[in-house]
Amino acid sequence: MAQLTDQRLESYIATMLAWGVSLSSLAVIAGGALYLRYAQKQTADYTHFHAAYPALRTIAGVLHGVSHMDAPSIIQMGLLLLIATPVVRVIFCFAGFIRQRDKLYATVSLVVLAILIYSLARGAE
Repeated sequence: MAQLTDQRLESYIATMLAWGVSLSSLAVIAGGALYLRYAQKQTADYTHFHAAYPALRTIAGVLHGVSHMDAPSIIQMGLLLLIATPVVRVIFCFAGFIRQRDKLYATVSLVVLAILIYSLARGAE
């Protein structure tokens, strides 16, 4: 197995970040195009504030909407992918540092991951 150098780890992380942002952008663009396609048939009601659909507040609701090609759900999925990208980056870093046997940076990555997960869980409440 080839040794994982810092440059190779940075290259893997850069590729993962590019893929994450690209997939997120494609999902938001596709959802936006789908939304605009069907938005012409609806009239805007600005007399009352309408919060986000309740289904868009949970990951299960978003996935259900995406499976039914619901435009707001597809846009929300793109935003979830964008939020998940830095979390996956920290996981990549942790795995890379473990593979390099760098205990200090692996520990720091694990602490950062715990903080990210805690923040995301608290924000979902």
